[in-house]
Amino acid sequence: MKRIIIIGYMGSGKTTLGRALAASLGLPFYDLDWYIENRMRRKIRDLFAERGEEGFRTIEYNMLHEVAEFENVVISCGGGTPCFFDNMEYLNAQGDTIYLKTTPDVIFTHLNMSKNVRPLMEGKGEDEVKSTIAEQLEARKPYYEKAKMTLDISLLDTKEKINHAVDQLREILNI
Repeated sequence: MKRIIIIGYMGSGKTTLGRALAASLGLPFYDLDWYIENRMRRKIRDLFAERGEEGFRTIEYNMLHEVAEFENVVISCGGGTPCFFDNMEYLNAQGDTIYLKTTPDVIFTHLNMSKNVRPLMEGKGEDEVKSTIAEQLEARKPYYEKAKMTLDISLLDTKEKINHAVDQLREILNI
């Protein structure tokens, strides 16, 4: 039984690398945010609007406990998931946790490359977004650093870079 759980700030590459790693290992891939949206039949932003952050985090906690019971999977968590309740301790008990560590500049570039519009980016200038990323990343760092393993991530803007990062993940996981 194998559970590989990827954590890190939004835009760090969790979904991109999680999907690629799962494909290379022949395992199913679950993105926790997508799982929540499918189960709740609502977008994350709508759940936040309807239930507030506390309500959303309770849903997230419950869905995390479903997904993290699946066997032989790769899971990517939302950027805030490790920072609430006892989620990080639970994740470490469930499988191999990997923190994708990167810089605010790389995150900003990844968010700009993304097809999804992130609430963090709406109506804000570049400097304001970068400042928010840096502040939140620093606040979440103590949670992220509880992961069993850490992989420093640079810009994932080509297939070659993504494949190289997957090879690095496989190496640190010893698989």
